[in-house]
Amino acid sequence: MEKTLNRIHPVSDPEATYFLQISWEKDLGTGFGLILTDGQCAWTGTVSEAEISREAADMEMNREKYVEELKKALIAGEESAGKYNFSISRDEENMECHFSYERNLKDGSFRLGSLKLQAVSSPAEVVKELIGYCLDCLGRLQAKNEHLQKENERLFSDWSDVEKRLEKCVEAKEELEVDLYNRFILVLNEKKAKIRNLQKLLNEAKESTATVRENDYDGSTDEESENLTQASLQSERKDSFLGSPDVIDTAPRRKRRQRTAKPAGTGAKMATYETELPINGDKKEFTLKHKGGSAFIRH
Repeated sequence: MEKTLNRIHPVSDPEATYFLQISWEKDLGTGFGLILTDGQCAWTGTVSEAEISREAADMEMNREKYVEELKKALIAGEESAGKYNFSISRDEENMECHFSYERNLKDGSFRLGSLKLQAVSSPAEVVKELIGYCLDCLGRLQAKNEHLQKENERLFSDWSDVEKRLEKCVEAKEELEVDLYNRFILVLNEKKAKIRNLQKLLNEAKESTATVRENDYDGSTDEESENLTQASLQSERKDSFLGSPDVIDTAPRRKRRQRTAKPAGTGAKMATYETELPINGDKKEFTLKHKGGSAFIRH
């Protein structure tokens, strides 16, 4: 069975203090019991599941929502202070007590429930039970607090260890960054040096290529000029040889002499070119023979 103990102040007497204990088995919606005391007198009562359903139907409220309102009003206690009002009225002999609880609204309030409580014959036992319940709750809270303190100390110790490890990791990270940066600088400088060497080799190759092209162009020009010079020299030599007066062609004369010694009927029937002699360097002389005689043609 679960129990809860709250301190309430009735609307009729805000200075008075009452202690309200609610107990239930599984859920508050299945019914619950109440114990109300001011320290001198005590009253008790129960609310059945049927009464809870009837109250929800009378207020035209969903049963689950109604049970939630009961939990906030009777169990939440100090957390719901000001949202719910409690009314307590008892007779002169304190034999009966009328207890009601309602929800505050902006324009008023509506009653959640009410019941009559019967006086307990031995209120001291009820007060003793409530004090024992409070001591049990206090012991559980102290044990929980000690456990939480130990857990907090353990977490603090773990946090300190983690912080130290984190500091070491940060230091190692910074050292690694410095090392990587230095290595990167070395690699970068090597790459720059290689790029400069490659650019130098490329420029030298371009210059050598340009020089070779100029030499080839000059050589081809010289060869062409030499060829032209040799051709002109050969032409001049040929012309001077042909126009030279000292050259004497003996073969045509010998042929002329042989042909003149032959009888007249044995000559060639068709005209033939015998020879060609240079005349004054520019004109040429042709000897034409035929059956009837010979003729000289100058050209």
